Amino acid sequence: MAEVPTISMIAKRLGVSQSTVSRAFSKPHLLRPETVRRVLEAAETLGYVPNQVARALSTGQSGIIALIVPDVANPFFPPLIRAAQAGADQQDFCVLLGDSAENPDQEARLVTRFTPQVDGFVLASSRLADPVLVDHAARKPLVLINRDIARVPRVLVDSHTGVMQAVAHLVELGHEHIAYVGGPVGSWSDHQRRRAIAAARAEHRLTVTMLSARPATYAGGARTVEGLVSSGATAAIAFDDVVAHGILAGLAERGARVPEDFSVVGCDDVLAATTYPPLTTVSLRCADAGDIAVSVLLDLLGGRKLGDVRYSLDSELVVRATTGPAKRGRAT
Repeated sequence: MAEVPTISMIAKRLGVSQSTVSRAFSKPHLLRPETVRRVLEAAETLGYVPNQVARALSTGQSGIIALIVPDVANPFFPPLIRAAQAGADQQDFCVLLGDSAENPDQEARLVTRFTPQVDGFVLASSRLADPVLVDHAARKPLVLINRDIARVPRVLVDSHTGVMQAVAHLVELGHEHIAYVGGPVGSWSDHQRRRAIAAARAEHRLTVTMLSARPATYAGGARTVEGLVSSGATAAIAFDDVVAHGILAGLAERGARVPEDFSVVGCDDVLAATTYPPLTTVSLRCADAGDIAVSVLLDLLGGRKLGDVRYSLDSELVVRATTGPAKRGRAT
């Protein structure tokens, strides 16, 4: 029977201590990247697989982190999830994924259920109240994505700049009355976009109609079209690409042409290139958010003192084919 590969075999092969090999799997940030690379290559050659039970006993860590999102079917989140998983895998951590279905009570249940099993949390677009999140962060390492709470590590994908650019773009095309179709109640991202719309309205002296997609889905976006058309707006900025896609479908059903009769702008840039016409949208760095959030969490788990961590990722407008000169008179 072939001998089962062990840490000591890797250490002997490389001429390093067993503690160095163990640290390459459990706390790689404490070693030089070249050392970690050599250990991982030797482990792969020998067929060594880390024993997570032994790791838990020696480090007090399970090697598992939890990532909870409000809607796993929303196209914004899969790139974020993939980046988070890749970042965790590089340091030999697994990701336990939870979907709260836009329900704060479900999110709270998931956090409670996962807490005994995981070393820390990444909560994306959390719907929990600020005091609840502060309490959870005091109990177990936690990083937020798209929630801005002082003294809780967070990564923010700030759409403010991109939304301001979108409004300026529509103004240049002659639009004087636009609409904003908002997203979920309690969404930090929606709040940021509403603030940007308000600032742009004052800067450009626009007429702005505020609507909400309920729910913030393709179907919800389609249902807002009657209100959009009756408002007299000639363009709409949607909470995200999914809602914008629904608006495009609703306009098509009414026989309205985009952008000849009505202009549409999305937000996220996750569906934009695959819609028809290709969607003008605010591009956000969702994958970067997942990667950075996991990196920050793993630093916390490694014992690093990070202070009040607050990353802010910029956004920018990407102009495609759904925006054009304002039509004089209402859409059909």
